[in-house]
This record gives sequence, structure tokens and C-alpha cells, in this order.
Amino acid sequence: MRGNLRRLVPARLERTGIRTGLRWKLSAAIALVGALVAIALSLVVHNAARVSMLDNARDLADERIQIAQNNYEKTGLANFPHVEKNDSSLPMPLRHKVEQGRRATYVTDGPGGAPDIWAAVPAKDGNVLSLHTGFTDRSTDILKDLDQALVIGSIAVVLGGSALGVLIGGRLSSRLRKAAAAANEVASGETNVRVRDAIGRVIRDETDDLASAVDAMREALEQRLEAERRVTADIAHELRTPVTGLLTAAELLPPGRPTELVLDRAKAMRTLVEDVLEVARLDSASERAELQDILLGEFVARRVMAKDPEIDVRVVHESMVTTDPRRLERVLFNLLANAARHGRPPIQVTVEGRVIRVRDHGPGFPEDLLADGPSRFRTGSTDRAGHGHGLGLTIAAGQARVLGARLTFRNIRPPGAPEGVPAEGAVAVLWLPEHAPTNTGSYPMMP
Repeated sequence: MRGNLRRLVPARLERTGIRTGLRWKLSAAIALVGALVAIALSLVVHNAARVSMLDNARDLADERIQIAQNNYEKTGLANFPHVEKNDSSLPMPLRHKVEQGRRATYVTDGPGGAPDIWAAVPAKDGNVLSLHTGFTDRSTDILKDLDQALVIGSIAVVLGGSALGVLIGGRLSSRLRKAAAAANEVASGETNVRVRDAIGRVIRDETDDLASAVDAMREALEQRLEAERRVTADIAHELRTPVTGLLTAAELLPPGRPTELVLDRAKAMRTLVEDVLEVARLDSASERAELQDILLGEFVARRVMAKDPEIDVRVVHESMVTTDPRRLERVLFNLLANAARHGRPPIQVTVEGRVIRVRDHGPGFPEDLLADGPSRFRTGSTDRAGHGHGLGLTIAAGQARVLGARLTFRNIRPPGAPEGVPAEGAVAVLWLPEHAPTNTGSYPMMP
């Protein structure tokens, strides 16, 4: 069941979005929005303050020109400070309004970019009184202080938004990373892992909904796989008795070619039933290794020699290992059978310490097997297919898990050759563990 779960839920989940820095993306987005809002508000406040100051300056100029007008009409003298009579530099738009008999103010840009305030009024004798003042230094200082405060406030908003984005994004990124790690454990076959427990139940958000959905999917997959395993085991178990009877009856037939064909097919059916039952037991994760101490090189050489003397066995380094000899033999024979069925001779077995390598010189393993591992009832591409049911390597991988070993597959290509070049052989490597599993299936603690 663990092997099926690993294939249904990919072991390598895509985490590209998390790896590219979700917290920094969120921080940059908040900082950008904060900067845009701060700039917009600064411009609005600056313009509003400038307009307000200009309005106050125009009102003050209007009050002064009225006072100058009253003095002029009483004394006939334009003796008010900065008041001129019939000033030739009066702006044309302001001159037109005065000629219409209206009192008006006007703002122009001075030489240094500072605004100039003009006020004019027509006198009763036909003359034009005008007042020309600049933007006061106090007003300019106030605008500069205001701009400085707005800049500092904008920087504070951007920095605060960035810190908030890092905080929020870091929290979200941490939850997503925990969820991805838990999902990877589920994909690797850990049935007691809950994604929702891994990310914590304090915060209720979309991440929590995602974790709940992943847990629900895992439970549904487990139930379906368990149901399939039970059905497969029940069918194989029910077939065992009639197949045994069929084989017994075939052995009673008179000698001849038809009898040989019937016996061959009956034995093949019995082997298939036994393999299916073994796969079902391995999927149930209830198998336990019966451990013994053996010399690995001597054990492999003796077993391979008894099976096929033509296979080349080379012991590079002898090692004493604690393992289950029966299961190890099962793994070894299945690898040899696969090499003999799908590869080409010579078949070579190498023992180096705790590592066993089985190599053939055929077309190599199919790419889907290298990517996903062995799959039952799938024999791979056409150049390595046509015989068998795909259970040999599946059983070998399952027995290796019971032993606590790791079984890997790769193809041999010429050095520096591209991927399109055909393989020169296939290699299956069995890595026996340094610490053997206990009778309960667990592993001893490392010192």
C-alpha cells in the first residue's frame, strides 16, 4: 500500500512558489502599495498646504490693497508699503480685471520658482493701485518642513509595511513549508502523519483548509488502496486452491506435448497467485524480518552459484551483516530473474561491503521505472517488455523495505554520452542498512 500511495501522491511536490520567497514577495507587494499610497498622500498634502498658504497670502494682499486704497482716496498718496501706482509690470490678466473695475489678486511664478502675489484695485481718479509681494520665507520654511516630514513618514510607512509583509509572509511561508514537508512524508508512505496537525490548529485560514483537504485525500487514498489490497489478496487466496488442484490434475495426465503445455501454464498461474499474495502481504506493512548474522559475500556467491553457475560473482569486500537470509535471497533471485528475462548476458553480481550490484548488458531500464520505481503489472517499454507481470521488481522493492534496505535502479551509458544514446546495460543496487531492523520493524537508536 505504501508503494501505491507513493505513486498516487508524487514524492517530489512542487514547492517552487515557496522556494522563490513568499515572504519577500508579500513584503515587496506591501512595501510597494505603501510607497504608492505614501507618495499619493504626500503629494495631496503638499499641494493642499501650498494652496492654503497661497490663499492666505492672497487674502492678506487683498486686505492690504484695500487699506492702501482707503489711504490713497483720503490723502491722494500711495504711501502704503510695496504699493505702486500704475505699475507697468502688472500682469496682463490682472490688468484686464482691473480695467473692468474689479479688485483682484493674481499669482505668478517668480524667478526662483517661488510664487509672487499680486493685488490690484482701480482708484476713483482712474489710477491703478497694485501690491506686489513674494512668498514669505516663513511659508517657504513651513513647506520645506512639511515636505521633510512627509518624506520621513513615507519611508517609515514603507519600512513598516516591509516588516509587516515579512512577518505575515514568514508565518504563511512557514505553514506552507510544514504542510509540504508533511505531504512529502505522506507520499513516502508515513500513514500516521496529518498535515493539519503539522501546521498547527491555532490559525484558521486557507492554509488550514488546504491541509484538511490533503488529509481527506490521503485518507480516501488509503481506504481505496486498502480495499484494493484486500480484494486482490482475497481473489489470490481463493484462486490458490483451484490452481493447486489444476496443477495436481495436470500432473496425472499422460506424458506428451499437450501435458507439458498445461503443466507450464498451471505452474505459471500458481507462481502468479503466489506473487500476488506476497505483494498483498508486503503492502499490508505487517511483514517482519527474521534476522541472522551472515557473511554477505559468501552468502551471495553460494546462492547465485546454485541458481546459475554462468553468472559472474565478484566479492570486492566481505562484510558481516544482520539481515533476513530468506528475504535477501528473494530480492537477489528476483533481480537476477529480471536481468535474465529483460537484459542480455553477461550478468554480473558484485558484492562490496553492504552493497550488492546486479548488472546486465541489455537495453536498460525504462524511463518510467527509473522515475517512479517498480510498478505491479507494468513491465516497462517494449524493448524490456513482453514477458512477466511486473511483479518481480515490485516484490524485490517490498522485501527490501522489510529488510530496511534501499533498492535503486539506473542505466549504464558511455561516459559523456547524452540522454538519447541507448544504454549499455541496467544496474540494480541493493544497499543493506548498517543497523538492521528489530523484530517489531523499528530501527535501533543511533548512539
